[in-house]
Amino acid sequence: MPEDAIRLSWFSFSLSGEAKRWLHSFKGNSLETWDEVVEKFLKKYFPDSKIAEGKAAISSFHQFPDESLSEALERFHGLLIKTPTHGFLEPIQLNIFIDGLRP
Repeated sequence: MPEDAIRLSWFSFSLSGEAKRWLHSFKGNSLETWDEVVEKFLKKYFPDSKIAEGKAAISSFHQFPDESLSEALERFHGLLIKTPTHGFLEPIQLNIFIDGLRP
């Protein structure tokens, strides 16, 4: 069985609520490849405005005065996860995080 077919068949099990209804709204085999599903899903649930907002939050990251290093790292990681299509490469992520830390 092709990898795309496996991903497509299992993807619906990872969804719930509105996202599951969205996926089932496509008729028959209108979504034929995994790349098509990913593209449509990201357009639906991560529109450009949401991506821009997430990228701004990531790039303006600063450690809070009463926040420990581990808490800051956890919060920064949460920002990255919240916007999975942020496009920041790992070295850039590291620079943003380090630059946002208190002395």
